Amino acid sequence: MDELITHEENNATSGKSSFEIDSSEINTEHKRKKIPSVSTALLLGGVLGLVETLLLVSCAKPILDFMGVKADTGMLNPALQYLVLRSLGAPAVLLSLAMQGVFRGLKDTRTPLYATVAGDAINIVLDPIFMFVFHYGVSGAAVAHVISQYFIAAILLCRLRLQVELLPPNLKHLPIGRFLKNGSLLLARVIAATCCVTLSASMAARLGSTQMAAFQICLQIWLASSLLADGLAFAGQVREYLYSFI
Repeated sequence: MDELITHEENNATSGKSSFEIDSSEINTEHKRKKIPSVSTALLLGGVLGLVETLLLVSCAKPILDFMGVKADTGMLNPALQYLVLRSLGAPAVLLSLAMQGVFRGLKDTRTPLYATVAGDAINIVLDPIFMFVFHYGVSGAAVAHVISQYFIAAILLCRLRLQVELLPPNLKHLPIGRFLKNGSLLLARVIAATCCVTLSASMAARLGSTQMAAFQICLQIWLASSLLADGLAFAGQVREYLYSFI
């Protein structure tokens, strides 16, 4: 009799546990938001990344020649290898940027931060391994960076699937006109900054490898401070937007 009661209690407990699991799965499904433009933005970012990769791989030498990297400087072969390998990470970069925008729209800035820190940590670990242990040199640095970029994209995609239901892409759900209207000033700023950096890199490349290395160090310091300023500006914009409804 005791065994029968114990068996019934076990059945009831297992039934309750399965019910709780099913309920949690249902609640998880209900918490996922349906935003049609997310899937379309991810598809568009992936396609643009592939196009960018093809252009950089096929036009690597003309691009380097335009940037002032000549064959007699000794930088052509390393720069060519680095550019071709780094271009393979373009789809991951554009996908990551699109997903970071989605997370910011969901008021979640921690996930992109943690993903970026994890990817940078992997890059820091893999850089000396590929460059000095495997003796890949500049190519090893490019491979390590590409791996870290895809790692960041994978983390963001896995986390995004928990918050947003990825629907079939449809360009009708992507308000490109509204994006251009609201972000026209930001787009102009990015284009201006990119043109200035490109021109500066071209002038530094014409001076030689040592000057180019010094320019890259200064560029990384400027980029780090610029990204910190962008983070503060974004937080201020969100706060001002929220207070505008009070």
